[in-house]
Amino acid sequence: MDIMEKLTILADSAKYDASCSSSGSTRTNGKFGNTAYSGICHSFSSDGRCISLLKILLTNICIFDCKYCINRNSNNVKRAIFTPEEICQITINFYKRNYIEGLFLSSGIIKSPDYTMELMIKTIELLRHKYHFGGYIHAKAIPGCSEYQLKKLGSLVDRLSANIELPSNESLKLLAPNKEESKVSKIMNYVKVNQNKNFTPAGQSTQMIIGASLETDLDIMNKSENSYHDYKLKRVFYSAYIPVNQDKNLPILKMPPLKRENRLYQADWLLRFYNFKVSDLLDKNHPNFNVLVDPKCSWALNHLNEFPKEVNSCTYNELLKIPGIGVTSAKRIITSRKFFKLNFNDLKKMGVVLKRAQYFITCNGKYNLNATLLSSSFIEKNLFLDDAEKEIGYGKQLSLFN
Repeated sequence: MDIMEKLTILADSAKYDASCSSSGSTRTNGKFGNTAYSGICHSFSSDGRCISLLKILLTNICIFDCKYCINRNSNNVKRAIFTPEEICQITINFYKRNYIEGLFLSSGIIKSPDYTMELMIKTIELLRHKYHFGGYIHAKAIPGCSEYQLKKLGSLVDRLSANIELPSNESLKLLAPNKEESKVSKIMNYVKVNQNKNFTPAGQSTQMIIGASLETDLDIMNKSENSYHDYKLKRVFYSAYIPVNQDKNLPILKMPPLKRENRLYQADWLLRFYNFKVSDLLDKNHPNFNVLVDPKCSWALNHLNEFPKEVNSCTYNELLKIPGIGVTSAKRIITSRKFFKLNFNDLKKMGVVLKRAQYFITCNGKYNLNATLLSSSFIEKNLFLDDAEKEIGYGKQLSLFN
């Protein structure tokens, strides 16, 4: 099997792993390749350039039999394995052609976790020391490997990650019987304790598969909130379950739950940047997000008694909870109102999305709308229509080809 055939197989096998974002790292050693705080994988630089990683598996051969995984050992799929030198050649050649600026390397488990980790370490050592590659590298740690290997791999890469996979230990036992939650936790705790500028400087991330098991959004977000707190994660990635296998323990889906995945990402953003807690967004009586409106709007509709907020006097944290106002626009409001009273035109210039915010704010004691219309049902209807317009394409850039 030649190297291009291997690349076709192993790049395709890697597409189901979502946890390969990169940010928060600079690396000065190396003759070529670079990484920056602004991020590398599926990100954009300040001048609009798309920056990407080569995302491949070392091998799709795997001794595990996870029910949801295309590469499980009971599946009859075409298998391949790269040598460390082959991965280096591909990475360097792709970089020189300006296809990529970094590497995301994961792997099926061949023979044992330790054996697989040794191959990954050898690959990245060659890249760093033989080829002097200074670009961003994100590697997936293999649960069950030794601390010695974690230490060695972490000193070579910018980011390490270990996938939680499923939101509860019960689901893990049902759908991934070879995996143990404690082994993933051990890796994440080790990275948290030892992280510094010479060991995983970009921190760690993880991934959960959404929709393969019965957990609610409340269960999933509680898992994320606890993981952020316990392991200082940079990101939790949510991957909508894609039905690539048939099994009695797997759900039957016509389409992956992409809308649910989107709502979880939006809620995750609220946890990390908007000072929300899971208990603000969900509870036992409402354990799942409303797919018709985003979580922030949903929270505001359930707390209309706290609105309207006067933008010229409310606090920064209160501004963050207003739909249509983001972190940047909230900071602009706080700064600008020291010098003059803000009106709705000022807010629009600052980047506030008035189509959403107007239902929840006043400027100088005045609404932008007829206050008698501001019922929960009226607001929800208009917010739903706003989301529906996005779904069917209003406001999209016109195509030159359709």
